[in-house]
Amino acid sequence: MKPDTVIAQKAPYPVEVEAGKSYWWCACGKSARQPFCDGSHKGSSVSPIEYKADASGKVWFCGCKQGGRGALCDGSHKAL
Repeated sequence: MKPDTVIAQKAPYPVEVEAGKSYWWCACGKSARQPFCDGSHKGSSVSPIEYKADASGKVWFCGCKQGGRGALCDGSHKAL
């Protein structure tokens, strides 16, 4: 498991995004506003990651916080 992270859930979060808009993904897993940052990472070595939507539509944000694709799910939750 990555240091200073907790598993928020063992599944991705489907979110409708708008083209050109930035979304700040929670990388620590402690946010009460999953999958987005609420500042709960403060004091840890983890920072939120900006995801800027190229197009409007549904994307799958990582819920396990263990993936290697930044904010988006890469299926890593299946191995947990």
